[in-house]
Amino acid sequence: MNWNTLSFDWNQARAFLAVAQEHSLSAAAKALGVTQPTITRQIAALEKDLEVVLFERSGRSVTLTPIGVNLLDHVRVMANGANLMSLAASGQSQTIDGLVCVTASDMTAAYVLPALLDQLKRIAPQLELEIVSDNRVSDLLMREADIAIRHIRPEQPDLVAKLVCEDPMRFYAVAKYIDVYGRPTLEDDHSKHQFVSFNDVEGMLGYLVPLGLKLTKQNFKYVSQSQIVEWEIARQGHGIAIMTDRIASKFPEFEPVLTEIAPFTVPNWLVAHRELHTSRRIRLVFDLISDLLSQ
Repeated sequence: MNWNTLSFDWNQARAFLAVAQEHSLSAAAKALGVTQPTITRQIAALEKDLEVVLFERSGRSVTLTPIGVNLLDHVRVMANGANLMSLAASGQSQTIDGLVCVTASDMTAAYVLPALLDQLKRIAPQLELEIVSDNRVSDLLMREADIAIRHIRPEQPDLVAKLVCEDPMRFYAVAKYIDVYGRPTLEDDHSKHQFVSFNDVEGMLGYLVPLGLKLTKQNFKYVSQSQIVEWEIARQGHGIAIMTDRIASKFPEFEPVLTEIAPFTVPNWLVAHRELHTSRRIRLVFDLISDLLSQ
């Protein structure tokens, strides 16, 4: 190993990661518990050392440059390694065990959260994880769960909420559907097409019709309160469904349709009771979910 190349300042790298994830210098400073000028100096020093520009600055907001985007994944790997080392060391003196209950929508519970299990086995083999698949907004104040993944920001002051990411969503269909009904476009007569609705048809119409889709209740013959059921109906070729790219990418049989319509975005808020600050097991799972969703 060439030790001369390992003169990397971790504080600078941590500042870069925080600004990239928080999308502003002030928010990154708050997250790291330092001042904004400190963050600014660390980013400037890192850019000087690497001889690259990492962020474009516009007013109070910052945007990653293409080089910054390319380097971000490498810094995330460093952060994960540092976190794992810290956890492994602290685990020698204090075992992380007990039950942590996480609630999320059924699609997130089924297709996103299981990716945590391998890490948990390595880091905290005595910890128990309960994943509750529930499309309701669980009441964390009543301790129905320790951690929740929500798509709206909670208002209760006793909860800790972190906006982890915003997932793009778009229309998807399988080849079987397209072969029978044709590939839909925004200019089509949409009367022959079927859309699978999650729970509320009136709400879906109120959202989709203003986008230029010529839809009525007749376009929604299939309705379910389960996103998994909705997705399976679409997977078997009976309709068009709206899904996040994160989950749709796990199903190669689906392809985007109605691509003239810009993707929607759905925020992912990670929420916990304030006990998060004192419970090591809840903090561990909270941080791992945050890393998972931000990838």
